[in-house]
Amino acid sequence: MVYDYLLDNWALILVLLAFAISLMNTVFLDKITIRRMYILIVAIFLLSIVVFLEFKLAEMETGVQLRVILMAVRYSATPFILAQIIFTLIGSTRWIVFIPAIILAIIDFISVFTGLVFSVGEDSTFVRGPLGTLPFIVVGVYSVYLIYLLLKRSNKRPMEIIPIIFLGFAFASGLLLPFIYGKDYSRIFCTTIAVALYVYYVFLILQLAKKDPLTGLLNRQAYYSDTENNSEDITSILSIDMNGLKQINDINGHIAGDKALITLASCFADSMKLKHSGYRLGGDEFLIVCHRTDLKETIQLSDKIHKKVSESGYSCSIGYAYNEDGKKSMDELLQESDEMMYQEKKRYYDSKKK
Repeated sequence: MVYDYLLDNWALILVLLAFAISLMNTVFLDKITIRRMYILIVAIFLLSIVVFLEFKLAEMETGVQLRVILMAVRYSATPFILAQIIFTLIGSTRWIVFIPAIILAIIDFISVFTGLVFSVGEDSTFVRGPLGTLPFIVVGVYSVYLIYLLLKRSNKRPMEIIPIIFLGFAFASGLLLPFIYGKDYSRIFCTTIAVALYVYYVFLILQLAKKDPLTGLLNRQAYYSDTENNSEDITSILSIDMNGLKQINDINGHIAGDKALITLASCFADSMKLKHSGYRLGGDEFLIVCHRTDLKETIQLSDKIHKKVSESGYSCSIGYAYNEDGKKSMDELLQESDEMMYQEKKRYYDSKKK
C-alpha cells in the first residue's frame, strides 16, 4: 500500500519537499509565517494520505464505515487548509477565520450517521446528500475572501496581481473540476493546491527581493532593473528626501525614525497611481518614476504628496524633472530632479534657522 501511495503522490511529495527546503533557506519571511507554512505542508501531506486511503477502500469495495469517516475528514480538511492559507498569507487575520471550517466539520461528521452531506450507497458508490454542495460553497467563500484580501493589500501592479490571479485560478479549478470530472479530481486536488501554493510562494519571494523591507516600496535594485528595461515610457521622476530625519533619530531614537520613514512611504503609496512606481534608494532618499504622465499631473502628484506628508506631521523636500521631448536620459532626469529637491531642502533648513 505504501508503494501505491508513493506512486500516486510522488509529484506531490517532491513539491512539498521543495517547499519545505525553500522555507529553510528564506530570509524574507518572519518565523511565524514560516511556521504556519510548515503547518500547511503537513496538512496537505496528511490530506493526501486520507484521500489515498478513501479511494483505495472504494476500489476494494470494503470498509464502508471507514470510507464515510475519511470522507468527513476530507470534506472538513479542505476549508481548514484554506483558512490556514488565509491565516498564513494575511498576517492581520485572527483565529475567527477558522469558525466556518469548524462549523462545516461538525456538519460533516454528523453526516457520517445521517447522510446529510454524503453517504455510501449499497453498491459502494458515493451519494451526495441534501447539503452535498455545502462544502464546495464554504471552500468557494474562503477562496473568494482570500483573493479579495490579497488584492486589497497589493499595490495593484502587475507584478503582484498576476500571482494572485494564478492562485485564484488554481482554487477555482478545485471548485469546478469535481463537477466536470467527478470524484476522480480528488486524486489530484492535493497536488493542485501544493503546486499553486509553492508557485505563489516563489512569486512572493521574487516580489520581496525587489522590495524595501522597512517601507514596502521597491528597492534600489528594482529601480536599476525597471529603469533599464522599461525606460522608453518614463516621462517624469520625483526625487524626495525627508526633512529632519537625523533630528528625529538623535532625539527619539531610530525606532521613531523608522516609523517616520514608514509613514512617508504610506503617504507616497496613497498618492501614486498604477502608472507610478515608488522606490526607496536608501536612508531617507526616495524616488517616484512616472510612466505616461504629463507635466501637469507630475506637479499635482508632488503637491498631493506634500499635502499628505504635512498632514502626517512630518516634512519632505521634493524635486521633479519632466522628459518633454523624450530625449533626456535617466541620469539627466535624476540630476535635474535632485537639484530642485536640494533647493527646496535648503529653503526648508534656512527657514528653521530664522
